Amino acid sequence: MSGGGDGNSALGRKAFNRSPSHFTDRITADGRDGWPVAAGRYRLVASRACPWASRAVISRRLLGLEDALSLAVTDPVQDDRSWRFTLDPGDRDPVLGIRYLSEAYDRRETGYPGGVSVPAVVDVPSGKLVTNDYQQLTLDLATEWTALHRDGAPDLYPARHRDEIDAVMAEVYEDVNNGVYRAGFAPEQKKYEEACAGVFRRLELLAGRLAGQRYLVGDTITEADIRLFTTLVRFDAVYHGHFKCNRFKLAENPVLWAYARDLYQTPGFGDTVDFDHIKRHYYQVHTGINPTRIVPLGPDLAGWLTPHHREELGGRPFGDGTPPGPVPAAEEVAVAGRP
Repeated sequence: MSGGGDGNSALGRKAFNRSPSHFTDRITADGRDGWPVAAGRYRLVASRACPWASRAVISRRLLGLEDALSLAVTDPVQDDRSWRFTLDPGDRDPVLGIRYLSEAYDRRETGYPGGVSVPAVVDVPSGKLVTNDYQQLTLDLATEWTALHRDGAPDLYPARHRDEIDAVMAEVYEDVNNGVYRAGFAPEQKKYEEACAGVFRRLELLAGRLAGQRYLVGDTITEADIRLFTTLVRFDAVYHGHFKCNRFKLAENPVLWAYARDLYQTPGFGDTVDFDHIKRHYYQVHTGINPTRIVPLGPDLAGWLTPHHREELGGRPFGDGTPPGPVPAAEEVAVAGRP
């Protein structure tokens, strides 16, 4: 998710097109792009407000990479230089020593003309950005970082299901993950209606798929579930109202609401979600569609903790593995962001 500067006030005035990731180097076991997997070398910069960054935060936790890949959490509200480290003492990231993520971009490519986006992985020794490729990053965490996974880490991208996972993720990306943005930032009625219709058409198809099975592909949590969850968990809080995706609320669809609650209550999912960051970012940063910057009080979050009964469908959340341990104290979500 990019942001900062005058681009936020322009949202909703021209057709929305998501820019491809510019820095697509990969961190791999064999280091073929010059970036070998190594414990402690890299830092994941994420915003808890951003669904694209939240994928990486969830994957990192499920796989037990907390000690191998450190985490920097940005302020959810950007200024004209985009993502900033004002949640840290002295307004600087304590590991990278920078005030803005853009500084790591500049060290990689001086004068880079594109947006500063999260998730971003930064090489700690050089302070340079390595990648902002949100589509590939989590797949690599699952497949290239295996030597550093915790004991009992789940297989989030099992080889035998990859074709099906890829197909489901492509549909979810086009119609749901990105579809809510195309609806929310649509500059004209027709484009809004097309995008919004696509969102709900796909949600209904997904509800049909999930009515008889606990997870999207196979009987365990996979990358596909992570990618759908990060949109669903934001749906009622921001997409329903702020982005006008209001044919129905998530809480009004029995299957999707139970599915989302099941994942939220699974270690590694809900314990990474900060509803306070989510709401403040969308409503205060997107001034093109919310010029007053008023953040709504609702919705009531208590429902996220209610029984979902999805275990009756069977399934093994972590396959042959185990749940992740407790959240590291330094990474716990503040009370204001939890139900």
